[in-house]
Amino acid sequence: MSTHIFSGEQLNELRKNPYVEKCSERSITFTYDFKKHALEQYAQGVSSKEIWRSAGFDTRTWRRGYEKACIHSWRKIVKKKGTEGLAEARGSKTTGRGKTKGVTDADRIKRLELQVKYLKAENAFLAQLRAKRAESNSGQRKNTR
Repeated sequence: MSTHIFSGEQLNELRKNPYVEKCSERSITFTYDFKKHALEQYAQGVSSKEIWRSAGFDTRTWRRGYEKACIHSWRKIVKKKGTEGLAEARGSKTTGRGKTKGVTDADRIKRLELQVKYLKAENAFLAQLRAKRAESNSGQRKNTR
């Protein structure tokens, strides 16, 4: 799926809409009330495009199927977490660092032993690869110009 990039003019229009919590060049965060309203309307048979139009959005330049994808995503959230899940912030908030809280010394030792075993196997493989490469290159002239 390609990401749509909103122009400055489009961003200004989006920010004026009361159903937009925040927006950037690449994404829109809709308010909890809009999400709930949109799901209710959709359940009553209103098309996703019509829901956005009646809320004051000009979706003609948006990525095709964006509205329907939002509805689908929100329905999954409601199914999993209830309507309260719609209020949660989305996206990854991890620092990329693994969990260290609650890890025992025995777990840490086991993980390090596995890491050492893996690195030894990797070194052995690379040594074999170097040996085969040296064997295949022996007796041949090097490519020099």
